[in-house]
Amino acid sequence: MITGKIKSQVDAIWMNFWTGGITNSIDVLEQMTYLFFMKMLDDAQLAQEAKAAMMGMGDVEIPGAVFKRGLWHNPDTQKDVPYKNLRWSEFRNFTPDEMFNTVRFDVFTFIKTLNDAKTSAYSRFMKDAVFLIQQPRTLVKVVEGINALDMNDRDTMGDVYEYVLGKMTASGTHGQF
Repeated sequence: MITGKIKSQVDAIWMNFWTGGITNSIDVLEQMTYLFFMKMLDDAQLAQEAKAAMMGMGDVEIPGAVFKRGLWHNPDTQKDVPYKNLRWSEFRNFTPDEMFNTVRFDVFTFIKTLNDAKTSAYSRFMKDAVFLIQQPRTLVKVVEGINALDMNDRDTMGDVYEYVLGKMTASGTHGQF
């Protein structure tokens, strides 16, 4: 069950989207989902890296790692980007403009092209995805808010989504799901 603290945190994230110009509830949910996914990708790999370090294999690249060593080639900008810059744990510490440009032009493209953009359910879902946040400061506030949430508990994440959907239904936005 979602607690008052988590409700307050989600409400603050929601308000940051609203004040940043994203007022359509569906868009807010969609953008939150993309950012949650970015964080969870990095959190999962950080956990794997911590396990490897405990087993004395800290210098070995994790098999099947999402964020590899070296550079990732961005097919949209044709630039090579360090994989580490695509990680939540890295870009959340960037300056507002650097974070905004990294997430907008690199991280977002990266998550859209995961698995080499093969025809999976994920890639079909993400092919038309659009990053809607228009201001660096809005992104910083939303990232800070999401970072403060405990996303390691699947039940909590389910409760967060139920709460957000409840907010949408209560406001009458886009009807029932």
